[in-house]
Amino acid sequence: MENGKNYFHLHLISDSTGETLIAAGRAAAAQFQSSQALEHVYPLIRNRKQLMPVLDAIDGAPGIVLYTIVDRELSETIDARCREMGVPCVSVLEPVIDLFQSYLGAPSRRRVGAQHVMDADYFKRIDALNFTMDHDDGQLPVDLEEADVILLGISRTSKTPTSIYLANRGIKTANVPIVLGVSLPDRVLYAKRPLIVGLVATTDRISHVRENRVLGAAKGFKGDDYTDRAQIAEELKYARSIFARNNWPVIDVTRRSIEETAAAIVALRPKLR
Repeated sequence: MENGKNYFHLHLISDSTGETLIAAGRAAAAQFQSSQALEHVYPLIRNRKQLMPVLDAIDGAPGIVLYTIVDRELSETIDARCREMGVPCVSVLEPVIDLFQSYLGAPSRRRVGAQHVMDADYFKRIDALNFTMDHDDGQLPVDLEEADVILLGISRTSKTPTSIYLANRGIKTANVPIVLGVSLPDRVLYAKRPLIVGLVATTDRISHVRENRVLGAAKGFKGDDYTDRAQIAEELKYARSIFARNNWPVIDVTRRSIEETAAAIVALRPKLR
């Protein structure tokens, strides 16, 4: 509790930009003056591969889950995982759509993002989101110079959700994993335009999040080294050495929400405001 307020995590999952959810979540949260929502926004979630890291993030910071997902299979996956985690979740649009269908006597067309106006800001966000999804976890390093921000860090340092949060504000963000003993791509080392930021966390925090990840992994996955604290400490030491050698700023995400981390990144480069 801080300044007399209780803080809680509010996870907003959307297959579009997330604006509808943000408005609905804030309208509801405003009715509870003694509590402050820490928003986590996950836009453009349209397949299972994109959804699974989001569910892992929720597991690491349990709270209320609101979503607007058209795909029924993904909606059912969210409902099932939230039940397993013991966190409340609600499909914000589904009751409204059902009401419309009942009154109008016709099924909805279920178009993703049908409520958004196609203005310049919208296209800027979509462009940033597409770039960010294409450059998640070290993918497509060939055009990293086009990024506004490049996030670096070992596994489970919130690179992907932070990237998506920044992208939803029109900031093209790529993230590249740091693997113990493996050199970074030259295109990262020699990038001039992007702001490059290193993300770290405590060994205990990373181990805890990785343990949750292992629990949800497919059978046969061996996560002993992945969750070993000594191994994680070595990974962090290696990452910090890279950041120091290149004079890149470092942000500790251990006690920061995604929003706080994103704000710290934007503050490092005023022109991103």
